[in-house]
Amino acid sequence: MRKVSLVLNFSLFSFIFFTNFTAVLSAESIWDEARKGNKVILIRHSLAPGSGDPAGFKVGNCKTQRNLNKAGIEQSKKIGKIFKDNKISIDIVLSSEWCRCKDTAYYAFGEFKEFSALNSIFSSPYNKNESRQIKEIEKYLMNWKGEGKNLILVTHYSVITAITNAVPSSGEIVISDKNLNVIGTIKTN
Repeated sequence: MRKVSLVLNFSLFSFIFFTNFTAVLSAESIWDEARKGNKVILIRHSLAPGSGDPAGFKVGNCKTQRNLNKAGIEQSKKIGKIFKDNKISIDIVLSSEWCRCKDTAYYAFGEFKEFSALNSIFSSPYNKNESRQIKEIEKYLMNWKGEGKNLILVTHYSVITAITNAVPSSGEIVISDKNLNVIGTIKTN
């Protein structure tokens, strides 16, 4: 009986070890692609309690919005550290005009520019803008010259899903080529 138990324990250990080791290798190969540059890196905003936008929401007023909590701020800082630690070269950081995205961009990277095409398309009336925003993003990407650096887009899961079919969690990083073909994703929570 003891011999069977040891074999089972070793098998379980091997499974857990190799599963985790494979995940690390996968993440490393994803970062290797990003280090080559000319990638579009989409980041869903960090943790912001709730879902959607509150009643009375106004784009220009953070007090009316769902915002990052303390964990979301720390997650954003972690995202910035991950990029530094992996020596990812950045051309420009663009963000949705929503405060939770702008705060994610700020805490992770410092400098960023707002790009309304990255605004949420999750609920009415903003969902009516989906087709126009996707065309704007595609036009931007057609004209973007990476020159060995990466484009960072801080946005919402609704936008990321619409253009890549990926469904990221809060703070998740989606790395794609310029044609928005997903290379891989990295969770940060």
